[in-house]
Amino acid sequence: MIKKDYKPRVFIIFVGFFFLFALILIRLYLIQIYRKAFFQNLARQQHEIELEINPPRAKIYDCNKVPLALNKEMLSAFILPAQFNEPEKIEKFLKKNYKNIYKKIKKDKNRKFLWLERKISDNRTKWLKNFNLKDIHFVEEYQRFYPYPSTSTVIGFTNIDNEGIAGIELEFNNRLAGIPTIISIKKDARSGHYYFEKEIIQQGKKGLPVTLTIDKNLQFLVYNELKQSVEEFNAISGSVLIMNPETGEILSMTNFPDFNPNERNIKNLGNTKNKIVTECYELGSVVKAFSALASLQEEVTTPDEEIDCQGKFGYINNFKVENWKPVGILPFTDVVRYSSNVGIAKVVKRLGPKFYTHLRRLGFGDKTNIRFPGEREGFVNPPEKWSRSSLIVMSFGYEIMATLLQLGKAFSIIANGGYDIEPVLIKDPIKIQNTFRKKIYSDKAIKQTKKILETIGQRYNKELQDYKIMGKTGTARSVKDGKYSIKSHVYSFGGIVEKDDYKRVIVTFIKEPKGAGWWASQITAPLFNRIAEKMIIHDLMNDQKVK
Repeated sequence: MIKKDYKPRVFIIFVGFFFLFALILIRLYLIQIYRKAFFQNLARQQHEIELEINPPRAKIYDCNKVPLALNKEMLSAFILPAQFNEPEKIEKFLKKNYKNIYKKIKKDKNRKFLWLERKISDNRTKWLKNFNLKDIHFVEEYQRFYPYPSTSTVIGFTNIDNEGIAGIELEFNNRLAGIPTIISIKKDARSGHYYFEKEIIQQGKKGLPVTLTIDKNLQFLVYNELKQSVEEFNAISGSVLIMNPETGEILSMTNFPDFNPNERNIKNLGNTKNKIVTECYELGSVVKAFSALASLQEEVTTPDEEIDCQGKFGYINNFKVENWKPVGILPFTDVVRYSSNVGIAKVVKRLGPKFYTHLRRLGFGDKTNIRFPGEREGFVNPPEKWSRSSLIVMSFGYEIMATLLQLGKAFSIIANGGYDIEPVLIKDPIKIQNTFRKKIYSDKAIKQTKKILETIGQRYNKELQDYKIMGKTGTARSVKDGKYSIKSHVYSFGGIVEKDDYKRVIVTFIKEPKGAGWWASQITAPLFNRIAEKMIIHDLMNDQKVK
């Protein structure tokens, strides 16, 4: 019997298995180590979707900590075209109900993610869920909600992604929005079910709230009065500003027509503007208050000096200047009181270029730095560009483009005793500049100017006899096709309400009411009076609550 030698065979088998295991090990190394990132990415593409979820947007409050902008939870529906479980069923549904989305999928079936509808109503959610489609998924998102539409032109609004695109929402977008959370949606390999991974990829951070100086109750009262006036006179628009002249705080900033920020589609984007900040106007005779202040400060006249206003019209530097009604020789106080263009121009002519310096000192031609998007700086025609008539017409409000906020600031300087001030809309904190104020006008000039303005205000304080009312009307022609219109005008009233330590500045404005022959004394002055009355009652009630 021949003894067989199995050693070579065993060796060959051993070597074969060795190489086989080596190949397996190499393969495992390539898959699990060398090409780990590739296969992980492939798995993620097949079974995982990343979503960026914004945290609840921080609230915006009024001065009493009442929310003016908050959030509500809404469901959004989405699909994952590259991973459909029931492709025929979902495509049939999309073709019937979402044709645009269906076309997108047909162009690119490898799309990983598509929104179906975002922030949908309860009824719409119920409708979608009734189809029992496995390929329609839902996720919670936050939508902005505004409980007080009267504040809309100040607060602004957000887009579908909850990003601020107007007003305070835009100005403080990063602060309000915070940092988004990135989450992962994964599919179970066996059930095909999508779920949210508990372990988040990136931890978000909540935004910080913004507190305004606006009082929502006062804003509502003002809004109703403004709306009534705009509609009564069939005007294009109107605005009202209320300020505390001691602190610069803005208590009401109202525009009409406005818009409903809770509506998804806003038809007229022009109505979303806060025109008190974003629009400039030639304001007319209301500027005479500052012509008087500058003239008294520079002592080029006195309240009792008699000025010849020359009847219906007069010539200054061979330039015809017309009064709104015939007036003769008047003391300077009455020149302002009866709003004589001829009289005020004669006095301001004595100032020369100094008048420009005073207008700039009062804040005209510069932004107020209120921190609101779209603020305009306005324009004051500088002396080097003056024509023969420039100084004359500037004395009664032309060749000066100003915002209503600048007008409110200028009246606040008169109201607070001649101290420079910056308007404040954000309450946290009030700017230091208003704590350490710089005096820019003398007590004498301020006192004389207030007394002059009080002779005008006396006509509008029949219901407010315990309060000093000071103010000035303004009527100015609008520019149409590069020319001053005979028919279209803007009307303003800048006024001060004062009693002891209580001081408020109110600016009322109506743009281009229908009909001819109107004066500010018929439109914006009565509006001022009604608002002042409601403001005082409101503030008295607030004081009683505090006590």
